[in-house]
Amino acid sequence: MNSSDTSLSWVRAMPAVFVLIWSTGFIVARFGMPHAPPFSFLWLRYAFSIACFLIWILLARVRWPQTGREWLHLSVTGILMHAGYLGGVWAAVKAGMGSGLSALIVGFQPVLTAIWLSTHGARAENKVSKRQWMGLLLGFCGLLLVVWRKLTQGSALDHVNALNVCFALMALCAITLGTLYQKSFVKPCDVRSANTVQLMAALLVTTPLAWMETEAVQWNSELMGAMAWSVLGLTLGGSSLLYMLIQKGAAASVTSLMYLVPPCTAVMAWLLFDEPITSVTLAGIALTAWGVSWVVRAPSSKIQS
Repeated sequence: MNSSDTSLSWVRAMPAVFVLIWSTGFIVARFGMPHAPPFSFLWLRYAFSIACFLIWILLARVRWPQTGREWLHLSVTGILMHAGYLGGVWAAVKAGMGSGLSALIVGFQPVLTAIWLSTHGARAENKVSKRQWMGLLLGFCGLLLVVWRKLTQGSALDHVNALNVCFALMALCAITLGTLYQKSFVKPCDVRSANTVQLMAALLVTTPLAWMETEAVQWNSELMGAMAWSVLGLTLGGSSLLYMLIQKGAAASVTSLMYLVPPCTAVMAWLLFDEPITSVTLAGIALTAWGVSWVVRAPSSKIQS
């Protein structure tokens, strides 16, 4: 296999690798959240990630963005997709919202993205076809089935209030706007320097929120393991893949991959924590995968919007 074949195989594997890595987010939260307040954990994650990226950039002599406009656009996406999305999800769960409901709320992202593209998308490749709309709806129905058990059988500590709903809605809006903004305004550049700029902006916004938290960070093996994977796996790996996928693909197709995250997380929770997988969950996983395949499949000449 020559280098071009290897590169093509890697590009084709990127969505699957991204879903597998991104699906570990709730697993990390389960290990790390009991030992650290949300914004302090995220602040440390951003700081360690920036340090790792800076070493990588220095060794590889990576080129930084050249203009102030590029730095500005990357900073906006960093605030939305790192500080806004992750901060909203972690704060919602810490405030008592069950992971099932938070996953369902954030799961509206592909639909919101598709609605925006259908009404504002100017380029043909960003238009959402009828088949893709059907896939988005099927995927969301599958997502609902996957999280159904957690929605109906949450623990006594799970509760919904105005605060955690606002946090979850903030996360939903942030990841949706961040994806659309990056696709529209961020020019292609090296993913390492781009991610570093995004993380520095997220760190700046998160700093005052972390300072306001009164709960102490309790360093132990679980927290250190969660932090290490958050930095090396989720940020250096997952966030970088998401950046490249958005730059390479249509926004609706990329965001539909988010539907696959809760099903993969359910399988991981079954393997790691012996959480039961019911027939309804399996049906939801199958329906979600089917719906996403409708969205990401190459356009057909017979089915057009």
